[in-house]
Amino acid sequence: MTNRLRPLPELVSFLETLPEPHILCDRSYRILAANAAYRANCGRPDDLIGRKCFEVSHHYPVPCDQAGESCPLAHSLKSGQRERVVHLHHTSAGESYENIELSPIRDSTGEIAYFIEKLEPLPVARGLAGAQGLIGRAPTFRAMLELVARVAPSEATVLLQGESGTGKELVAQAIHDASRRRDGPFVAVDCSGLTETLFESELFGHERGAFTGASARKTGLIEAASGGTLFLDEMGDIPLSMQVKLLRLLETGTYRRVGSTELMRADIRLISATHRPLKSLVEKGQFRQDLYYRINTFPICLPPLRQRQDDIPLLAGALLERVAPDRKLRIAADTLACLRTYAYPGNIRELRNILERASLLCDGDTVQGRHLPAELQHPQDPSSALPDAMLTATPAHGHSPDQPEPDDADLAAALRSHRGSRKALAAKLGLSERTLYRRLKNL
Repeated sequence: MTNRLRPLPELVSFLETLPEPHILCDRSYRILAANAAYRANCGRPDDLIGRKCFEVSHHYPVPCDQAGESCPLAHSLKSGQRERVVHLHHTSAGESYENIELSPIRDSTGEIAYFIEKLEPLPVARGLAGAQGLIGRAPTFRAMLELVARVAPSEATVLLQGESGTGKELVAQAIHDASRRRDGPFVAVDCSGLTETLFESELFGHERGAFTGASARKTGLIEAASGGTLFLDEMGDIPLSMQVKLLRLLETGTYRRVGSTELMRADIRLISATHRPLKSLVEKGQFRQDLYYRINTFPICLPPLRQRQDDIPLLAGALLERVAPDRKLRIAADTLACLRTYAYPGNIRELRNILERASLLCDGDTVQGRHLPAELQHPQDPSSALPDAMLTATPAHGHSPDQPEPDDADLAAALRSHRGSRKALAAKLGLSERTLYRRLKNL
């Protein structure tokens, strides 16, 4: 035991030479040595030796795995190997996500005696509200963030999957910023707004005279992203004929400008994103299977906001600062509780719009419930989610004779499970929008 409490001075001296924060701890989580970088990082220059690592890093009274997190020390004791994990730590600058790498050290008998823990900040994310970066603390957010931290340093092709408004471009930017290509360009392309001809010209570029209107040579986005990252958003909307050329680019790393015979080599990392189920599109013949497997090297699912309710206070505070940067607005407690209970079919984008609207309606320094949209103020009133225009809208279609009109119980159940527009719900139930509005109001 005495030997365990007094590690070799050579090992302690070695830690002091390392620029990154490092500690040496024993099997019981006790910190036996900490280098200067670690002491500065945690803001405890003296009061460290003998304390438990989870007390210092998390302010927990128990180890991480007993507090609902993944504990690298516990994992390493089981696996006998080096372990990596992303944790939210208390630092001298506030709470911050850190990349933790923990390595076991064995004694002369082969038993694990010590652990060296290395900390690296994860600048692309924050635990508390900040002006930039990914923000969140929910378990689903942490799981996504750990995948981002794993894949970012590599050159692997990444596929981001998630509902509209979940922040796919922000995650793609975070992967780029944490990669070896961070000093290169980040070029984003919205594939949903490009026709087949325009897509080829935008992506590969074209030569002068390649087609009518091509009065000069145009540099394509692949060439513009050289040395950096190309982000293709809404990948599921790429025409089938262009999917073939994109697959060739990914497999050979080469392409040609439209109207040119010169073979050019691409130097890009591809990150793609979609809100559509690509696997289902493959089964329907609407997306190439070979391309799907090529871009699906490292899939990351972005959680919808309804699965991150604990993050809404953090996100709301950060978004309010962005939409009203010149005002010191705060959110009333009952208003924040109202924001937390909403389902957000539009996810973070919808939350931002709600807060921007509220900031414009708020004349004081506190956002109140009356500044929120009707569907948040009166969530139990189905008609509150209907726009005023529906009162005078002409029915797009009537009730289908082949589909019986739902009774009140079925209508209420359909409303609770529905996440789209009222127009979509009317179509699903075989009702006109006017009839749906009348039925909901009667409920």
